[in-house]
Amino acid sequence: MGSERRELMKALGARLRGLRADVGLTGAVLAERAGVGQPTVSKVENGRMVPSADVLDRLASALGLDESTAREVRDLLAAVMGAPETAKTSGEVPAGATLDEAVRSARLVRSFQCVVLPAMLQSAEYARHVFDSAPHATPEAVGRAVAARVERQSLLYEPGRESVFVLTEGVLRTWPGSPALMLAQFDRLLAVESLSTVRLGVIPWRRPVPVMPRHGFTLCDSHAVVIESFRGERVVDDSAEVTAYEETFSRFEGAAIFGSEVRELLLQVMKDFRDLETSTTR
Repeated sequence: MGSERRELMKALGARLRGLRADVGLTGAVLAERAGVGQPTVSKVENGRMVPSADVLDRLASALGLDESTAREVRDLLAAVMGAPETAKTSGEVPAGATLDEAVRSARLVRSFQCVVLPAMLQSAEYARHVFDSAPHATPEAVGRAVAARVERQSLLYEPGRESVFVLTEGVLRTWPGSPALMLAQFDRLLAVESLSTVRLGVIPWRRPVPVMPRHGFTLCDSHAVVIESFRGERVVDDSAEVTAYEETFSRFEGAAIFGSEVRELLLQVMKDFRDLETSTTR
């Protein structure tokens, strides 16, 4: 089975498991209400079985999902069905799809980044550079990945979700493309930072980091962590490892500045990019 399909199955299962927990049902009670076997519920929630559209509709009805949430899980199933059965060797979707789907299924997202901006905060042009740098990227795959990433960012505005982003100042000063691209990106950061559902923190260069950062990672609720590298992403759901990443995130969060301080820093870095833009166009 292809890794993309496997991760999408896990994302669908995790979302259904979270929705079941939200309404306080056990797997056995959900199975009874939906008219399916309990092993079916268990396998679907653990990403080991792809439900039919009929079974998914029964589960959605038994959970009492509203139309928006029911459509969300149907879209996840469609993504699973559309994913390749086996891994591709070329022309595959660039790294990033796994992270986007995992984030979609979470109510609390905590992301630490020390190289690139968090996926949920990237402008379309910034994201294009990210996907272009992935192995085996093709223009068609990059275009699809960018469109999907931008669509996922609408989750930032949904009530009931919370997103906490912590980055090093180096992320703000590591730029692709042009200074103009980064100026547009900073406009987006300032707009997102003002949302009540988002906390954006930066560890400024004048402060030491509490832990030497090795790579970026994103916590999806307390169930899984997506670890990012040059080769792609891997999803870890081992409870001990997830807990260790939660503790590490808390240390980075404690070293970061937020609110008016982070806005002041963003405006200062924007000024530096404007100066850079002026110097490069002379």
